[in-house]
Amino acid sequence: MAVATRAELDELWARWLDANRVAERDRDWAPLADYYAADASYGWMYTPDEHFMAIGRDEIRDYALGTEMTGLDGWHYDYVATVMDDVNDMIVGFWKQRSGILDDDGEEYQITGIGGSWFGIGRDDHGALCFTWQRDWFDLGSVAHTFLEIVQAGKAPQAMRDRMSQNSMDQPGHYRRADLPSTIWPPPVEAGEFVTQEAR
Repeated sequence: MAVATRAELDELWARWLDANRVAERDRDWAPLADYYAADASYGWMYTPDEHFMAIGRDEIRDYALGTEMTGLDGWHYDYVATVMDDVNDMIVGFWKQRSGILDDDGEEYQITGIGGSWFGIGRDDHGALCFTWQRDWFDLGSVAHTFLEIVQAGKAPQAMRDRMSQNSMDQPGHYRRADLPSTIWPPPVEAGEFVTQEAR
C-alpha cells in the first residue's frame, strides 16, 4: 500500500525544487539533507568498479551534498521532466547539468548526456514524507568531455581544477564495487520488491 497520495508527492516535489533553487543561489547544498530519512542511502556509479555511496543523513550532508560538490560552485541541475509513481512511492527527476560558465560565444557549458535522480519515498519518525533512498545516473563520458573543454578554454575556476587533480578513490564515500555499504540498485529494488518482468 502506498505511503503517500499523489497530492502529497506533488507537494514534496514542489518543496524539493524550491529548496534546490535556494541551494544553487546560496552555493550551499547541505540544507537539502533535511529531506532524507536518517538512515537513507544515496549513491551513483562513476565506473563499474568505482562508486559513490553515502549512508545516513549525516553522510549525505557531508559527502553527497558537501565534498562531492566541491569545485562546482555556480553549477545548476535543472529538472526538465518528472515521473511520479504514487503506487510504488517513487519519483524520477531528469535534469540538465549546466556549469554557469560561458564559452566565447556566450553559451553556457553543459553536460550533453542525460542525467537524473531516482527517489524512494517514505515517512520519517514524525510522519513527514522524506527520501529513503536516491540513486543518480549521468553520462560520465559527456561529463569528462565538458570538464576538459572548460579547462582547455582557460575558463575553469581554481577550485574546479583542484577537484579534477584529486585521486577520486581517496575521497570520502568512494568505494570499489565489492566494498559498497549499500546495493547499487536501491535496496528494496535489489530485494525484488518491484519486479515487473521476471528474468528468463
